Amino acid sequence: MDIYINYIKDHVLLQFLVLLSISFVIFILAKNLLLKSLKQIFKRTSTQVDDQLVAQGFFTRLSYLIPLAIIHNFAYQLPPYEAWVSRGTLAGMAVAILLALNALLNSINEIYSQSKYAQKMNIKSYFQILKLILNILGTIVVIAIVSGRSPIYLLSGIGALTAVLMLVFKDPILSFVASIQINSNDLFKIGDWLEVPQLGADGDVIDIALHTVKIQNWDKTISIIPTYKLIDSSFKNWRGMSESGGRRIKRSLYLDQNSINFCSPEQLEHLKTFELLTGYLNDKIAEVNASNSANNINMDAQVNGRRLTNIGTFRAYIQAYLKNHSKIHNELTFLIRQLSPSERGLPIEIYVFTNVTDWIEYEGIQADIFDHLLSVVPKFGLRIFQNPTGKDFKKIVS
Repeated sequence: MDIYINYIKDHVLLQFLVLLSISFVIFILAKNLLLKSLKQIFKRTSTQVDDQLVAQGFFTRLSYLIPLAIIHNFAYQLPPYEAWVSRGTLAGMAVAILLALNALLNSINEIYSQSKYAQKMNIKSYFQILKLILNILGTIVVIAIVSGRSPIYLLSGIGALTAVLMLVFKDPILSFVASIQINSNDLFKIGDWLEVPQLGADGDVIDIALHTVKIQNWDKTISIIPTYKLIDSSFKNWRGMSESGGRRIKRSLYLDQNSINFCSPEQLEHLKTFELLTGYLNDKIAEVNASNSANNINMDAQVNGRRLTNIGTFRAYIQAYLKNHSKIHNELTFLIRQLSPSERGLPIEIYVFTNVTDWIEYEGIQADIFDHLLSVVPKFGLRIFQNPTGKDFKKIVS
């Protein structure tokens, strides 16, 4: 046995191989026994912190320190190569610590992203810039260890390269400033519906990183936009609609102006059978008659005095119908108005809000409302305006 020991002592390379083998065996034992034991313990805990640390490989990366530390402590056994082995293992330990810190930051970011606070403020970009700074400093430390120079000496040389570094890291710097603007001004957050026409994006924000913002469009495609470009562009955030609890209906019915006229007594009696108009017509007819009587109006001519029109009565019907609709939000803007006539007819604009924000349900509500209104237009002696079709021209020819 002594012969073998003396033989190993006389051969530096063999000593290094033995040392490396012992370190590797200890590393395997630590990884398979210690790490597996830690995983079993963490599974029994209720906190997610330890689970995330395991998932991100924090403890695995720390385990790399064990063989490196052993080799470093026994570097004096390799006199010709002691300095190189010592520096190499120190550099390796610095890299392992750097990787472990990156895993720690990833774990913190994952834990935060799953918390309720993530919806209010996204900090992923801050972690990315922190990791960038950490990796730059870590690289300087590793180079300093290998070269035998002081890190301060290397940092002093970076000052001369400031212009080059500014050019190289231009996009990260611009994106970092943009990320600060996004979070400080609460411009948008994950889950918001953004409409960015200049960049061809229209959908939900699914990720906000240092360099890019990911938007899932309604056709399920993903638009990846540089953060600083998104800030430079104009965009619409629909979050206010979701928070208000209502979604806007803004649509017009175009009526044929030739169908507008005064209501006859017979027509008014017929319209009184509409439950939504009964109270309105009784009050309005009484008001009109009282006004005409007080001013001694000659009612033989239709142009004299005040009279009810079919379009005014129809507008009152729309208002009553929507006021009694269970899906209309009566606490938000509610407006039924007549716009300026055009070559397309007289527009009656409906400007109201539903009390739901779900897109599919909203479209169904809007369709039901206009199905009903289009169906009742003829009951008021009115006609919907539309451009002539081939069938209309065929009637003229025949």
